[in-house]
Amino acid sequence: MNNPTQTAASARPDRRPRLGILQAGRSPEALLDRFPDYNGMFVELLGENAFDYRHWPVLDGTFPDCVDDADAWLITGSRFGAYEDHAWIPPLENFIREVYASGKPMVGICFGHQVIAQALGGKVEKFTGGWSVGRVQYALDEDFFGDTPAAHDASAGTPLFAFHQDQVIELPPGARNAGSSDFCQHAALIYDKRILTLQPHPEFEQAFIEGLLETRGEILPEAVKVQAEQTLGLPVARSAVAETLRRFLSGNVAQP
Repeated sequence: MNNPTQTAASARPDRRPRLGILQAGRSPEALLDRFPDYNGMFVELLGENAFDYRHWPVLDGTFPDCVDDADAWLITGSRFGAYEDHAWIPPLENFIREVYASGKPMVGICFGHQVIAQALGGKVEKFTGGWSVGRVQYALDEDFFGDTPAAHDASAGTPLFAFHQDQVIELPPGARNAGSSDFCQHAALIYDKRILTLQPHPEFEQAFIEGLLETRGEILPEAVKVQAEQTLGLPVARSAVAETLRRFLSGNVAQP
């Protein structure tokens, strides 16, 4: 039996929805003394008291026993490609299909966005146009934000942090495009109002992007790195997207 790692928030018995975080990647080791790991970033983004958090590091081969181990699911980002040959990716794809069939809400971010699309019949590739890194302006439609209070004017664009080269290039059946950027055509997807996925990283703060540029900047062309550094310093729509994800993940969960 694969037991989840639980945060302090999940140790307190209450009636909060159980959110299962499937961790597909890790923060660079050099940054862990300053920032939480990927699962912890989502606890900070969504709020410690918003959910009863459960955590499975799927990149280590640790998976839930079944989809009923949580009321809603979230798949994190990763430095790995969804199309790469790793032993843990096929079982993750199988689990994604089980969650989709169950009707439980699920969110995927960056790698999560890509692997969900791939698992459900879409296509993911390393984009020939290169990298998208730094603060990027996205056009997210009203269906993405749903009933989130109008604290953010999506018509003016939604700036978020990005760090990716892979992209969803073909949508799976049942997915609708809900956002794009000048660089990424399929930056947000909605699946029958059961799954919501996003290519950029609402969980990343500016200081963490700066840390990624320091620790992983060698994989980037110099021009991309310089341009990314020039985009930093302006606000991003972190709070509005966090509220959207929080409402989406809790809105369709049956109360115990």
